[in-house]
Amino acid sequence: MILVADSGSSKTDWLLTLKDGEVKQFRTAGLNPYFLSEKEIVKILQEQAADMIAFAADIDEIYFFGAGCSSPDRHEIVTNALSQLFSKSYISVDSDLLGCAYATCGHEKGLCCVLGTGSNISFFDGAEIHSGKHGLGFVLGDEGAGTWFGKALITDFLYGNMPHDISIKFAEAYQLDKEKVIKYVYQTPNANSYLATFTKFLSGIRQTDYAQNLLHKGLLEFIETNIKSYPQYHRYKCHFVGSIAYVFTDELTEVCKANDIHIGKIIKQPIHDLLAFILSREN
Repeated sequence: MILVADSGSSKTDWLLTLKDGEVKQFRTAGLNPYFLSEKEIVKILQEQAADMIAFAADIDEIYFFGAGCSSPDRHEIVTNALSQLFSKSYISVDSDLLGCAYATCGHEKGLCCVLGTGSNISFFDGAEIHSGKHGLGFVLGDEGAGTWFGKALITDFLYGNMPHDISIKFAEAYQLDKEKVIKYVYQTPNANSYLATFTKFLSGIRQTDYAQNLLHKGLLEFIETNIKSYPQYHRYKCHFVGSIAYVFTDELTEVCKANDIHIGKIIKQPIHDLLAFILSREN
């Protein structure tokens, strides 16, 4: 039995292949080792994935691809946590970028972009990813991601730069003030996920000029900062994974076409394509 996981900062999707070929799906909170300790990851899984852990004795291999898993010390946090619950399993932990590359590029060369809660990009050479200078997180980066749009909405609202009618709707929806925002962003964990929740409001006002301008600005910033940092970007397909890319496909497509970006796949969740790749590699 094989267990595959795709983990972002907000949620983790799990697929388990049973002995009879059936595939079971599970979902837990995001397990980003930059924000969570080994102990906290174990606790989340025990509380949210008891049905999955029940199969532990029969799971032969676990392939975990997650945000925040790009360095050996972060790998170790997740590996150790999983080992406590799945002691008989072979465990492989890699970055979410590699998982996205497997799900979109397969064995072909290409650029793989993550546009979800956070944003990132890598070049995949058909076998390995080549991480660049991106992925700076929600404080310094995350261009075009949920956190970027969340910050833009909140600051426009607090600075009084949001159109009056939209500002009224925003106030009614969230009842925010400066003190509440400061507390959530600077004094509570998972501020990145908190900021990303405001993209639901952006989707609701999607057809307004304000939303369209904001979407184009954020997506263009991602292209200029991330994709165009690869001098030969126009030679490869550029694949996109994540809720922002999927929900705002029309706007993303428009901005990419205007900048000569050759779009490949645009998928919301890579987990099913990722499992298919892992299984094909096993055969």
